[in-house]
Amino acid sequence: MRLITFVGKHPAGGPPPDRPRAGVLLGGDAPDGAVLDLTAAAPDDPRLGSLQALIESGEAGLDRVRELCERRPGEAVRPLADLRLLAPLPRPVRLRDCGLFIAHLESGLRELARRQAAAAEDPAAEFERLMASGKFDLSPLFRERVMYYTADHLAVSGPEDEITAPTGSRELDFELEFAAVVGRTGRDVKPADAPAHVFGYTVFNDWSARDLQAVLMRAGVGPCEGKDFAGSNTLGPCVVTRDELPDPYSLTMTARVNGEEWSRGTTDGMEHSFEDAVVHLSRDRAVHAGEVIGSGTVPSGTGFDLGRHLKDGDVVELEVEGIGVLRNTVRVPAARNGEPGRS
Repeated sequence: MRLITFVGKHPAGGPPPDRPRAGVLLGGDAPDGAVLDLTAAAPDDPRLGSLQALIESGEAGLDRVRELCERRPGEAVRPLADLRLLAPLPRPVRLRDCGLFIAHLESGLRELARRQAAAAEDPAAEFERLMASGKFDLSPLFRERVMYYTADHLAVSGPEDEITAPTGSRELDFELEFAAVVGRTGRDVKPADAPAHVFGYTVFNDWSARDLQAVLMRAGVGPCEGKDFAGSNTLGPCVVTRDELPDPYSLTMTARVNGEEWSRGTTDGMEHSFEDAVVHLSRDRAVHAGEVIGSGTVPSGTGFDLGRHLKDGDVVELEVEGIGVLRNTVRVPAARNGEPGRS
């Protein structure tokens, strides 16, 4: 099943937005597609009141949704064109992004060194010096264990949202990732039990303000507002249940900007799996039903990796095979806080 959270579309000046509802995409996400409104289909079933409630209900709730999908009560089927999709989990209980792809991290460090060397009298020689210093080598810990950071679960955006560069930034960038959604709360999960703790998968765009990130990371405490700003974690368009993707580690991942393909990769290059992440993150404490675990970025899955830059008004589409397309528009104001505009 492909599960969504949605509200009805309203014209400007119209009634206020509906309360978000959970639904199931019927027959894909084409503009002429349809949605099974779970609240309308079973108004007295609290398990179907939200995607979080459905995840917490376990197999019993999913069985109820499967039964409704087969029956498709007419009063509960709505045209997709009449709805606006939100992030499937607009406020996940927790959001952590992991370094499960190693090659992207290595290439990112090289690009960071190249940028720092660009202002030198001899950039090529300075780049070689920086790389030889070892400061831009990836720590072996990334191969030895699952490394992660905790992202802001209150800064989640969804499909078609506009993403605005934070104050002081002129270089907003996408990151092509996907994510697993935890389906069962558990502590000290054993490797053999980890697959059963994965509920499903979604597309994840871990937006980055590269110019801020490059400056702030010199302090050695992480990217700060280079990755932490309004709407900086985009999820969607749906959560695909685990049974729909029998092999999540053989999926094509694609990034397009204004319809032009910028990046293509596959999930088979992950150094660690989501199951590894569940085991690691549940050590000595619990992972919780409904929390989101990001994969990290597929190699070449950013403009930064490619030496390319987004501009104001660009439309970014991230697609993961079997899940769908996550589309957003970039906003980079011409001038902020007295900064000169840039074309």
